[in-house]
Amino acid sequence: MGVGWPMAGEDPPVPGGANKSLDREKKLHRYLSMLESGDLNARWRAADALGELGDSRAVQPLIRALDDEYVDVRWKAAKALGFLDGREPVFPLIRSLEDDSPWVRAGAAWALGKIGDPRAVEPLIRLLDDAKPRVRRMAAWALGKIGNPRAREPLVRLLGDADRDVRLAGRQALDEIGTEREIPSI
Repeated sequence: MGVGWPMAGEDPPVPGGANKSLDREKKLHRYLSMLESGDLNARWRAADALGELGDSRAVQPLIRALDDEYVDVRWKAAKALGFLDGREPVFPLIRSLEDDSPWVRAGAAWALGKIGDPRAVEPLIRLLDDAKPRVRRMAAWALGKIGNPRAREPLVRLLGDADRDVRLAGRQALDEIGTEREIPSI
């Protein structure tokens, strides 16, 4: 009986390598199925898991989930899209900056900051006027990550915000973008 040694010039088999790929494929399909299910908990958990899995085949299903009737699913889908590499979700995420839920708006801003596409700069600048401090803070963070100089003046205005965390996020974003003039301390 043969031991199964590789032939000359062949790589030895990697223990568990094929299984990991198969497990990942099974997970992807299970999560995609869960994302389409009628169970709210399954959908938001699937959106979260698809972001962690990081497979670009989840982009379109997650974009569709941005229109889910439940806030939790939309929020998790927006954040998951920030983990996936690519520009495809930029415009759907920009649309999500106008969602009724501040959680979804903040999640979309975070994702846009992670993606770093300059097309998001103007919509994120508009978000600096949001009624919710959490949303303003995340918009400032995203603008800092994108690093576009068009955001400087709006971020300078943010230094006068009533919320301390928003002011700090504005200051940090300005530090990341850089500026030619002295910025007052906050």
